[in-house]
Amino acid sequence: MFGANKVEKRVGRIETVVGHESVITGTVSTKGSLKVDGVINGGVEQADSLIIGENGKVVGDVTAQMIIISGEISGHIKAFVSIELMEEARVKGDIKTAQISINEGAFFEGNVVMDKAPVMESRETDRE
Repeated sequence: MFGANKVEKRVGRIETVVGHESVITGTVSTKGSLKVDGVINGGVEQADSLIIGENGKVVGDVTAQMIIISGEISGHIKAFVSIELMEEARVKGDIKTAQISINEGAFFEGNVVMDKAPVMESRETDRE
C-alpha cells in the first residue's frame, strides 16, 4: 500500500483504472493515465502514464510515455520517456525506452534498446 501511494504521487492524477476483478479483451487506447490492477488481453497504446499494479497483468504490446510495472507484462514495451520495473515486476518481451530502471528482485526476459529521442520533446517543438 505504501509503495503504491508513492508511485501514484509521481504519476499524478490517475484517470482510468482497470479494477482487480476486471478483464478486458482488446487494445486499450487512452491519452491520459491508466492503472491496471486487473487483466488486459490485447495491449495498451497512447497512454501518458501506465501503472501496472502488483496484481495487474497485460498480455500484448504496450506503448506509453512513462511506465511503472509492479505486475506482469507479456509483450513488447515502448516507453518514450522512462520505464521502471519495481521489485515485484515480471516482464517477458523487448523494451525500447529513453531511460530504464530495474529494481532488485524484478524479473525481466528480453532485450532493451535505449532511444534518446522521447516524444515529449518533439511535442514541445511542435508548439513553437
